[in-house]
Amino acid sequence: MTCPCGSGAAYDACCAPFHRGEAWPDTAEGLMRARYSAFAERQFDFLTESLAPRARDEADPEATRSWAERAEWLGFDVLRTEAGGPGDVEGVVEFVARYAVEGRSYDHHEVATFERIDGRWYFVDGTVAGPGTYRREAPKVGRNDPCPCGSTRKFKKCCGAPGATQAAESPAAPQ
Repeated sequence: MTCPCGSGAAYDACCAPFHRGEAWPDTAEGLMRARYSAFAERQFDFLTESLAPRARDEADPEATRSWAERAEWLGFDVLRTEAGGPGDVEGVVEFVARYAVEGRSYDHHEVATFERIDGRWYFVDGTVAGPGTYRREAPKVGRNDPCPCGSTRKFKKCCGAPGATQAAESPAAPQ
C-alpha cells in the first residue's frame, strides 16, 4: 500500500515506523507527512505524541478522533517549507490536505509551525491559510467620478453601468 503522505513510498517503509514508535521524523516536513498519514491510517496516539508538550493541553484527542474517523482522506501536498531540517530548531510547513466528509470534498490549506525539542520534531500550531488581504493601489472609483477608462463619461454611465465589464474597478485589472 502506498503511503497516504504523498511520498510515493510504501506505507510500511515510510510513515508506519513513526506510527509504531520505531523511529521519529528527522525534519518538520517529515513529521507533517507522518501526521497526515496518522489521520488517514487512524493512528491517533501518534497525533497526540507528535504535539509539542505546550500544545497538548489545548488538544482534544476525542474530538479529533471523532472528526477524523468520519473523513475519507484523499491526498496531501506540501507547498513550501522554511527551515525545519536536521540542524534547525524551528520549522514551517505549508500544505494542503484533501479529504471528504459525507461525500463533500474539502481542501484544508494550512501553515504549520514546528519546533525541535531534545532532538525530536513536534507540531506546535497551525494557521488556516486563505486569500490575502487586497489593498487598492488607487482610490475607489465613485459612481459620479469620471470613468478611469479615459472616456469623458461618469463611471456609472460607462464601466460601472449594469452589464459593463467593470474592468476599471476589478482588483485583478492592471492600473
